[in-house]
Amino acid sequence: MDHLQIEATDDTLKVDFYAKTGVLALEGESYPENPSDFFAPLLDWIKQYIQEVKGPLTLNSTISYLNTSSSKCMLDLLETLDKYYESGGKVAINWYYEEDNEDMEETGEELCEDLEIPYKVLPL
Repeated sequence: MDHLQIEATDDTLKVDFYAKTGVLALEGESYPENPSDFFAPLLDWIKQYIQEVKGPLTLNSTISYLNTSSSKCMLDLLETLDKYYESGGKVAINWYYEEDNEDMEETGEELCEDLEIPYKVLPL
C-alpha cells in the first residue's frame, strides 16, 4: 500500500498518511469549494488500509481551521476510524491546536466526544 501525500493549498490541508507506520497526519486549514472531493481519497485510503493492512492507526491532527462543510467530512473520517476501533482495530487520535485557538480546541472536543476511540486534545 502506498503512502498518501497531498501538499497543502490555500484552502486545503496537508496530508501525510503512512501505510508502513499507520500514522495519519493532517495539517493546516480546510475550506475547499467542495470538501467531499478533497476528503474522498482520504476516506478511500483509510478504508483500503483497514481491509488490507489491518494495523494500528494514529491520527495526528494539527488543523488550524475547518469550515462547516469540512467539519462534516472530518466527522465522516473519524467515524470510519471509530468503526475500525469498535471492530478491534487499534486507533488513537491526537488533536493538536494552537494555545490561543479556542475554536479548534472546541472543534476537536466536539468531533471526538461521541467516539469510542481514545483521543487527546492537546495544545502545541
